[in-house]
Amino acid sequence: MSPETSRPFRVGLIGYGLAGSAFHAPLIAATPGLRLDAVVTANPERREQLSREHPGARAVDTPEQLLADPDALDLVVIASPNRTHAPLAHAALRAGLATVVDKPLAGTAAEALELCRLAEARGTLLSVFQNRRWDGDFLTAARLVRGGALGRVHRFESRFERFRPKPKPGWRELADPAEVGGTLYDLGSHLVDQALTLFGPVETVYAEIDVRRDGAVVDDDAFLALTHASGTRSHLWTSAITPLIGPRLRVLGDTAGYVKPGMDPQEADLRAGRRPDGAHPWGADQPSRYGTLGTDESAIELPTDPGDYPAYYAGIAAALASPGTPPPVDPRDAVATLTVLEAARASAATGTTVRLD
Repeated sequence: MSPETSRPFRVGLIGYGLAGSAFHAPLIAATPGLRLDAVVTANPERREQLSREHPGARAVDTPEQLLADPDALDLVVIASPNRTHAPLAHAALRAGLATVVDKPLAGTAAEALELCRLAEARGTLLSVFQNRRWDGDFLTAARLVRGGALGRVHRFESRFERFRPKPKPGWRELADPAEVGGTLYDLGSHLVDQALTLFGPVETVYAEIDVRRDGAVVDDDAFLALTHASGTRSHLWTSAITPLIGPRLRVLGDTAGYVKPGMDPQEADLRAGRRPDGAHPWGADQPSRYGTLGTDESAIELPTDPGDYPAYYAGIAAALASPGTPPPVDPRDAVATLTVLEAARASAATGTTVRLD
C-alpha cells in the first residue's frame, strides 16, 4: 500500500495485446497492494475486452496521454511491441514513475544500460518482467542445483520449442530489425536469463541462428552454447519448427541429473482465462509431466514445485511499499542477457565463438 494514503498503488498498463491482457493485467489485478487503474489501447475490440475483464480500469488512447499526468499513477507497465520498450521506458522514468518493462528491456544492451543508469540517477524503480524465473520446472531445477542435490553441475540444457510451420501475422514476424522480432529475442531472452540466473556470468558464446520456415523473414530456429565463468556449459534451444519437442530441462551434475518434460502450465492457464485468485491451486504441474531425478541405476519421479508468476508482482508491490527494497528482477540482469544475445548474433554471422570481456 502507498504509505501516504494506505491505498493500493495505481498501475498504468501500456498495451492490451497478448502480453498485456493475458499476463500483466491478470497478475496485477490479483496482487494485494496494486490496482489496475488505466490501460492504453485504442483498439475498439480490446477496449471492450478490457471493460469486460477489468471494469474498474479506464481506457486511454495513447502512452503520451497516460504519462501526461504522472501524479495519477504510481507504476507504469510496458507491454507494447518490442520496438517501443526503450522509448516508453525513457518517458516513464523521466516522468518520475516506477517502471516495469516486458522482456526484452530494449533492442540493444547499450539502450538497456542507458535505462538502468537513468533509473539509478533518478532513484526510480525499474524492473523487467522475466516471469519464467517463476516457472515450476525452473524453480525445481534451481532448488536442486542450489541445494547440491546434483553435485557439481557441468551441463544445463534448456528448451522452448514449438511447432508452428507457418508464420503468424504480427510484428514479431517482421523483417525490420527495429521490431526486435524473431525467436532469439522472444523466447531466447527467457532461456539466457534462466541460465545466467542459475550459473552466473558467461565467458564465451557460440550460436546457430536460422530462418527455416517458408515465408519467414526473421529467425525461427536457434541454438546457443554458453560457457559460464563457473565452468558450467549451458546449451539452449528455441524454435518454432520442432515437430517432436525435446525435454524442457536436462541438468547434469557429477552425482545426479534432473530431466523434466513439458511446459509450465501457467501460460496456458492465463491464456484460457484462469486466474490466480486463490480459489484454486495455482501453478500445479500435471503428474504426467513430473521430472526424473537421479541416475540410470537409481532414479525417482520428482513432483514439480508449483509455478508462481504472482510472485513477480508481489515483489514489485513490496519494492514500491518500501523504497530501497530491490525489485524481483534487477534491470542490469537484462543488460547481461542482451549482451549474450548480441554475442549470439555475432557468433552466428561469423561462424565463430565470441568471447565476452
